[in-house]
Amino acid sequence: MKSRDTASAPPFPAEAASLLLPGAAGAIEIAVSVPAQDARNGVAVIAHPHPLQGGTMFNKVVTTLDRALGELGLATVRFNFRGVGRSEGVHDEGRGETDDLAAVAEWVRREKPGAALWLAGFSFGSYVALRAAARLAPQQLVLVAPPVGRWDFSGIEWPQCPVLIVQGGDDDIVDPAAVAEWAAQQTPAPTFLRMAEAGHFFHRRLIDLRGAVRNGVRDNLPPPAAAAG
Repeated sequence: MKSRDTASAPPFPAEAASLLLPGAAGAIEIAVSVPAQDARNGVAVIAHPHPLQGGTMFNKVVTTLDRALGELGLATVRFNFRGVGRSEGVHDEGRGETDDLAAVAEWVRREKPGAALWLAGFSFGSYVALRAAARLAPQQLVLVAPPVGRWDFSGIEWPQCPVLIVQGGDDDIVDPAAVAEWAAQQTPAPTFLRMAEAGHFFHRRLIDLRGAVRNGVRDNLPPPAAAAG
């Protein structure tokens, strides 16, 4: 395992950029997007689906999340888990991936002190985002198709921040009823949106997903960046 050298981390860019961050398993590949106007004082870190099933930060649901949150004025950071793309290391069943997400989030907080930290994830990425939330205490958590029943959610501490869950009603990979039952057991209660006739990857429903995410988190937006400055 390689140690993290925070001194070698690049600054947060002023415009869209692809960068490498130091992480516990080596370099972590990230893609940063910065709103061109109406920026909010917040940054969303977005996690992708399972690496061993083709998941990357270029997944269409992940880029839809990126676009939805960017349209609300948030800067966004997508990243590749260890062993994916230019990220070093090997898959670690969610444990090391949680460390990857934490490394990205900690870099954001060092570079953007005072900015609200949001976490978002799709499928396996939502499992990792939830695992990291207790450690990172984000201001908002967005979980799309959390893989309840496929991964062990039982021991994960539920966060105290607002949580939005978006679940496809026709998901053929994750059981929508299991997700709804699990969501109903959480305190404080999340906002749960079930999209009828949407499968796991939201084929032909990505525009609807984008709108659902925007509307589901709008009430918790951080202040304008100009006001924060």
